[in-house]
Amino acid sequence: MPWKNQGGGPWGSGPKGPWGNGPQPVGPRPPDLEDLLRRGQDRLQQIMPGGYFSGIGITLIVLLIVAFWLLSGFFRVQSEELGVVLRFGKHVRTVDPGLNYHLPYPIETVLLPKALRVSTISIGMTLIDDPARRGRSIRDVPEESLMLTGDENIVDVDFTVLWRIKPNGVGDFLFNIQNPEGTVKAVAESSMREVIGRSQIQPILTGARNVTEQGVQELIQKTLDTYGAGIQISQVQMQKVDPPAQVIDAFRDVQAARANLEQLQNEAQTYANQVVPQSRGRAAQIMQAAEGYREQTVAEAKGQSSRFLKVYEEYKKAPDVTRERIYLETMERVLGGSEKLIYDGGQSGQGVVPYLPLSELTTKRPPATGQQTTGGNR
Repeated sequence: MPWKNQGGGPWGSGPKGPWGNGPQPVGPRPPDLEDLLRRGQDRLQQIMPGGYFSGIGITLIVLLIVAFWLLSGFFRVQSEELGVVLRFGKHVRTVDPGLNYHLPYPIETVLLPKALRVSTISIGMTLIDDPARRGRSIRDVPEESLMLTGDENIVDVDFTVLWRIKPNGVGDFLFNIQNPEGTVKAVAESSMREVIGRSQIQPILTGARNVTEQGVQELIQKTLDTYGAGIQISQVQMQKVDPPAQVIDAFRDVQAARANLEQLQNEAQTYANQVVPQSRGRAAQIMQAAEGYREQTVAEAKGQSSRFLKVYEEYKKAPDVTRERIYLETMERVLGGSEKLIYDGGQSGQGVVPYLPLSELTTKRPPATGQQTTGGNR
């Protein structure tokens, strides 16, 4: 007797096999795809009674296609990007970051350059992967970094250029230059070589880096504006400025000698700044003293001449009186500081011994400290 699963066979009823109960359903059953398609077709037939190819069906299909075509014009601009909308290949407008809309393809298309990002280009050096250090290392590129200075020296220059797209020059950036990074690198290297070729090596290696960077930045910007590149140079940074490796030891010796020369010159200038003002002060003091002495001498001479003229005027009026007065004044000046004994030779002097030293009769002054008196009174 053949088995029939509809009845369960001889061992029972229901969907059972010959060894007991059959497989039991576990969890919810997934929807049947054919059933879903059949239901969708039925609903479309209800909406379009005449079938898919009737007038209503074709209209609905066209409307759906047009709706999807119109919705395809929405696009999003990221934070570092600007949207450049092209209408049949012509730049018509630039949109800011955010959700925007343009007429669907093929009427309008959009380009999304990273116009708000600052890019960096290294010249004279390159970054390479270093598995030993688990990172990246810098490798020198001599064909880019070695440059000739204005005094016929060679200098090794590594520098970086920071650039970005001008907000109002996105169209120029996209359509006027083919390789933006290559163009910026070539122009930057050429500009640096031109500025280095006009300069001396000593200022470049010491204190003229800022001037060199500013000159290179201005020259790069001028050249790119001539190209109509739509690029803005933000900054030029000189990373390394050294002589070539073959002569760096000799150059360091020269630098040390120049440093010693500057030190000695500074010390000499310091000594000169100290000595010269002192000498000038002493010279001014001597000059002032001489001027004072001259003024004093001239004034005294003028006073004496004026006094003599006055005395002479009086002498002409009374010669005898004036002569005697001059005599008395002269004797007063001559004898005023000397020791004097006046002896009139009268009777009061009969007891005076003529040979007695008259100077001994005067009162002797006390001897100075440390001196001894010799002799005695006679």
